Amino acid sequence: MFDIFIKTHFSGGHHLREYPGNCERPHGHNWKVKVTIRARQLDKLGMGVDFKVLKQQVNAVVDELDHHDLNEHPAFQDRNPSSEHIAQFLFDQLKETLATERYQLHSVEVRETDSSGVIYYGESR
Repeated sequence: MFDIFIKTHFSGGHHLREYPGNCERPHGHNWKVKVTIRARQLDKLGMGVDFKVLKQQVNAVVDELDHHDLNEHPAFQDRNPSSEHIAQFLFDQLKETLATERYQLHSVEVRETDSSGVIYYGESR
């Protein structure tokens, strides 16, 4: 098994509805994202997945969130744009495009700061 990952980031604003504190007010973060693929075997070039392909797929989804008010995004109309929900959203958007006979999406990590974040592994773990 090989765990292959890329890191990226996005900036965006949000507020947590009904949160008992400052996070209920609009504010922003520079979220850091790490997407990990688990490969069972390598291709003929010796790669689990081409980093270029992985970056293109991930950035296409992350760009939907970059420099936006996340509360206005359709995925967060009925749920708070918490780090947990953002990680779940990214995972759900990527799981089909990042799945082949050789590899599949393993996890999505989202960090609000260098010292706090969440890792989401999907529903069937």
